[in-house]
Amino acid sequence: MNLFFEESGDFKVGAVLSQQGEAFQVETPTGKRTKVRARDVLLQFETPSAGEMIASANRLADDIDIAFLWEVAGEEEFGVTELGNEYFGHAPRPEEAAGLLLKIAASPIYFHKKGKGRYKAAPAATLQAALAGIERKKQQAVLQQAMVDELKAGRLPDAIRAASRQLLYRPDKNSIEYKALEAACAELQVLPARLLLSVGAIASAKELHLSRFLTEHFPRGTGFPQIALPALPDLPLAAVQAFSIDDVTTTEIDDAFSLQRLDDGRLRVGIHIAAPALGIVRGDAIDTLARERMSTVYMPGDKITMLPDELVGHFTLAEGSARPALSLYATLDPTDWSVQGTETVAELVPIAANLRHNDLDELVTEEALAEGRGDYAHKDEIALLWQWAQVLERARMAKREAFGLRPEQNNRVDFNFYVEDDVVTIARRKRGAPLDKIVAELMIFANSSWGKLMHDHGVPGIYRAQGGGQGWAARMQVRMLTHAAPHQGLGVDQYAWSTSPLRRYTDLVNQWQILACIKGGVTAPLVAPFKPKDADLFAIVSAFDSAYGAYADFQSTMERFWCLRWLAQHELRHVDAVLLKDELLRLVDIPLVIPMTGVRHARGTQLRLELIDWDEVDLSVQARVLEVATVSPALADEVELEEADVTDEAEQAAEQIADPAATPQPLPDPAAE
Repeated sequence: MNLFFEESGDFKVGAVLSQQGEAFQVETPTGKRTKVRARDVLLQFETPSAGEMIASANRLADDIDIAFLWEVAGEEEFGVTELGNEYFGHAPRPEEAAGLLLKIAASPIYFHKKGKGRYKAAPAATLQAALAGIERKKQQAVLQQAMVDELKAGRLPDAIRAASRQLLYRPDKNSIEYKALEAACAELQVLPARLLLSVGAIASAKELHLSRFLTEHFPRGTGFPQIALPALPDLPLAAVQAFSIDDVTTTEIDDAFSLQRLDDGRLRVGIHIAAPALGIVRGDAIDTLARERMSTVYMPGDKITMLPDELVGHFTLAEGSARPALSLYATLDPTDWSVQGTETVAELVPIAANLRHNDLDELVTEEALAEGRGDYAHKDEIALLWQWAQVLERARMAKREAFGLRPEQNNRVDFNFYVEDDVVTIARRKRGAPLDKIVAELMIFANSSWGKLMHDHGVPGIYRAQGGGQGWAARMQVRMLTHAAPHQGLGVDQYAWSTSPLRRYTDLVNQWQILACIKGGVTAPLVAPFKPKDADLFAIVSAFDSAYGAYADFQSTMERFWCLRWLAQHELRHVDAVLLKDELLRLVDIPLVIPMTGVRHARGTQLRLELIDWDEVDLSVQARVLEVATVSPALADEVELEEADVTDEAEQAAEQIADPAATPQPLPDPAAE
């Protein structure tokens, strides 16, 4: 006897070898033996043989017109034998019944299974919808294959062009565009990014890196909605002539300085910070825009501002105008440069000049200041500020050493990126130049003084603190807090970012709090926008940390890209590098770091490299060592600073230049710190 049975969803045949109760021992035509339960048996037959029967059944199933069979079946539930009587006009033979069952089971859109060997024809409406769906899939398959063929031929289908950014970063894996791209990449054995670059869907590797960042952090674009410029309160006009010190491309001019000689011989130094907090109100439309971004995003040659350009223009400390500012005045005794007192006021500050590093760096050197050489605007004020900056630095270093840290080193080299028409210039710039130090020290002084002001008034703010943990790593970690705590790396008792409110949201928040202190006095904790233990302030700290870290990573990515572009521009194949630590090198002329397995020498060792290849897409570099030179003392010192505790250096760098897009400094990464 032979059986036609169902096993794991498949239909099979076999000859019965034995039977025990409700189970059969069966041998299939392939020779395999299996146990079949009686409930899974659909047909029992003597002839033909199992192999002949299934072969005939398959041929018959291929010849059956499924549409006609559906019409014959009617609307009622049926068994296969019953339908066979209608379809064949006689009781179906084993191969006919099996063929009919094979065809019905293979056509689920025409027939719905109701039980073992029992089915029901699909309703007409359901069938038509299913057939239409199949036709759509066929058409989509044809369209998808056409896209694959176009991509393989190096041409860009319109549908792929329109969805290129989404396909790379947020793909709908069910879309035919994604399936076509995936299939083409599999056949060509390339990554999607490289294929889209090759066919022009993405203009360049630079656009690839930028679009990846924008898709994640600016999915709605980088533009701003129309805003109404805020009205300003009536402010007194300061009796000063202030000046700023920035790079030539800086537009967000946050800070300026002034100096007055008092009748008693003392000096009154003004540190003037742009005051958007006088016009922006917590929770208003502009605040919402700023809080969404948290910071200006910097990259070589470009930036994405935290605030709309028209608002920046409304508050930036541009020369030739009187601008709203939060001013910190320090009264100094020039005999020992001690601070006799401080005062914070909101006022209109006349800006006499916007001085630029590009014009002054070669004129304002330590030697020139010592000898009184040079002819430039605000020369006398800069000379006096330079003397005070040195005193401030020495005081910080003394406190830093009291915290158990070694003194800062000023021999670290920074690199400035300038990009014009996709041509990059990278220039070495030694940190600690007089103008840098003046800006850095006065900004640190302001941030520390205003942090103390908030603390003394019982008003929370956003502080950056370092030290106090157990172990070296914990001591060196910089944390963002909502209460005052020492920043041991900088050598100050408290440090609250408050001097860049046009480009950092934390500074805008702190400026609101500082204004509440000077307006509210003892009632400041009640009138400040953020009250003690305000949960929203903690949320801002968390969001800022996340955004600022992501922006810093992006800036590093773009700086690495432009380093590779610089190599291509100069067609360099042989370069000098310095060993940062085992297996990690940095080129001498540009800040390009290259990992190289197996390179183990003393830190600061200079090496001659051959650059074999580099890739602007994955930002990788292949190189080999040609020559090992002796350790360079200057490079060793420079590298030691880079590899040691650079947290405080990064903090200070953030205050040296108001706009790191023009003179990029590594943004402090709270996670890395």
